[in-house]
Amino acid sequence: MESLPADKAGLARKVALLKRHCFASVFEYMFDKQAGGGCSEKAVIHYRDDETMYVSADKDRVTVIFSTIFKDDDDVIIGKIFMQEFKEGRRGSTTAPQVQFSHREPPMELAGTDARKGDNVGYITFVLFPRATAAGAQRQKTIDLIHTFRNYLHYHIKCSKAYLHCRMRARTSAFLKVLNRARPEKKATEKKTISGKTFTRK
Repeated sequence: MESLPADKAGLARKVALLKRHCFASVFEYMFDKQAGGGCSEKAVIHYRDDETMYVSADKDRVTVIFSTIFKDDDDVIIGKIFMQEFKEGRRGSTTAPQVQFSHREPPMELAGTDARKGDNVGYITFVLFPRATAAGAQRQKTIDLIHTFRNYLHYHIKCSKAYLHCRMRARTSAFLKVLNRARPEKKATEKKTISGKTFTRK
């Protein structure tokens, strides 16, 4: 730490991109294989303890499959909604990659592998065509976007749940105010005793 370069900001940027470059080495290799006609091998990256990424290269496409673990049933439902929106978004852009989502069972591309199964397991598949993997700036942009997709998905799931909880608390508070206003007020009544004295019952 005593012999840091003069460009400390540049050094910090290189360190921050270390994870990205580790993923990029695999993507670069598979993109080059696809450009050369494809290959039969499949890259398997265990990027988390219980989550895996699979990358394969065919002659006309590169297929990237993420396995992800959802913490509870709500995450599965919100995740499905997000994936449906990605599918719908492709209709408005012919250059967008094809996106598929499967729940519980791994996709057919992973047949014969040790891919996990379960109610809390989801698989997101991206089909990247040559226009997205061509060497140059477009390839680097594709790598930048796809290697962070898992974090992107779970971040928005958490934000969606926080938003829903906030709206539910606000609506509950509004309902309680309405109920409090609807509570009938007790009217004070005047009573007399046998001796003729009066008192007020509240």
